[in-house]
Amino acid sequence: MKSEVTVVGGGIGGLVTALILSRRGESVRILEKNGHLGGRLTYEKQGDYKIDQGPTIVLLPEMLLSILEEGGISRSQIPIVPCDPLYHIHFKDGYSFTKYADIEKQIDEISRKFPGNEAGYYRFLEDMKLRFMQGKEQFLEKSFVNKKTFFTTKNLQTLMRLRAYQNVKKMMKNYFQDERLIEAYTLQTLYIGGHPEQSPAMYSLVSYSEHKHGIWYLMGGYAKLVEIIVEELKKRGVQIETNCEVESIHTEKRKVTSLKAGGSTFPVDRVVLNGDFPLMDRLFPVHKQIRRRYTPSSGCLLIYMGLNKIYERETIHQFFMSDDFDRHMQQVFLEKTLPDDPSFYTFHPSIIDSSLAPEGKGVLYTLVPVPASEHVDWSKKDELVELVIDQMEKRGFPDLRKHIEWMRIRTPEDAQRDGLFQGGSFGIAPTLFQSGVFRPQLQPYPLDNVFAAGASIHPGGGIPIVMQGAKLLADHLQLLIEHRHNYKRGG
Repeated sequence: MKSEVTVVGGGIGGLVTALILSRRGESVRILEKNGHLGGRLTYEKQGDYKIDQGPTIVLLPEMLLSILEEGGISRSQIPIVPCDPLYHIHFKDGYSFTKYADIEKQIDEISRKFPGNEAGYYRFLEDMKLRFMQGKEQFLEKSFVNKKTFFTTKNLQTLMRLRAYQNVKKMMKNYFQDERLIEAYTLQTLYIGGHPEQSPAMYSLVSYSEHKHGIWYLMGGYAKLVEIIVEELKKRGVQIETNCEVESIHTEKRKVTSLKAGGSTFPVDRVVLNGDFPLMDRLFPVHKQIRRRYTPSSGCLLIYMGLNKIYERETIHQFFMSDDFDRHMQQVFLEKTLPDDPSFYTFHPSIIDSSLAPEGKGVLYTLVPVPASEHVDWSKKDELVELVIDQMEKRGFPDLRKHIEWMRIRTPEDAQRDGLFQGGSFGIAPTLFQSGVFRPQLQPYPLDNVFAAGASIHPGGGIPIVMQGAKLLADHLQLLIEHRHNYKRGG
């Protein structure tokens, strides 16, 4: 008899789990507390305008496409286009630096802007090529439900080669001499909500991946991916319940037998938790003794704008660095205060995508890294927003205020209300003791039929990595089914 998998939470981890399992013939039900699916992968909308609310930068395209293909969605259905150049980085002193996937273009840029660092860049590529292959095989493609499988000689040797004992910034100092160039190759830890000086050096592979695999844009916005997946799930008859928050879970011995959601009781065979994991613990009061304290990733102050024009640029992605990036990071991760001189990222997809706004108009998104903390005073957010817009007008978007037709602000307070742990935008922080075996695993409790996927679960945050975690989970569930069938036949 075909058993059923109940997925609690319709974020990208839950959706991809459902996609792969339903392709393999499993019966799947999704229970989502919000009125929409996709979690942080959704749109901010205003009339005929729309822009991604959360993730914008598409990394690891081959991983993303191959996982979707395994779930039954062909590559031709995913309209991704490469960004060339990758992005511009603007420093406060007026200097700028452009990132390219093409090695020769990048070397030429380094030679012109930061002469003397060319050899370091070549060493960076050579070292990271080997480390990426090792890291992918040993950590991204394996789960550590059995923690002993992590502490093998091969894994420990790989960790040493990846220099997990170093942080990302310290590692980049081995390759580059100019502080601005070091910043250009460490800011990528913010893609997963990590401090460059607290994130293990293995996360420098994110920066390498930009050069090796490129940065891409999904036409229609990254959130278009959710629409494509949901359409396929509905075709297969996957049961999807929105506005259906799980209130309680009933366990007997080592199994969950039912859960209550949206006023109804659902008997369950297997459960996949896809909410932000630290918040899922509240559903399991019987296991309080195994709870641990987690450190959230950074939060984001997000400014969404509809414009009556499109700013012509080479690339849709830009970074604007502050006078003192280290000081900004200290305020975000250590002092837990709003930055007084923030670095920020801008995303202007209307340059290449006319589907997001009325004809001749555009959308613009600005992200400022800020603390994820319940103790931040958000009453001063308007001052920070005005400061950022001032900088945008001076450094890249002339007369911006004159062209804003509407604007909306989102803070970690909003993210926390929407179910993100302490308002962190990327799950738990990618610190050493929240990575690999130390991160919550896909079978996180001593319960036989409870599993987990999402940004706070190994292997970590970022859309393709969360999707990889969902694939690991689907493979794990399939193995358990095969073992159960073999056991019954043997019996």
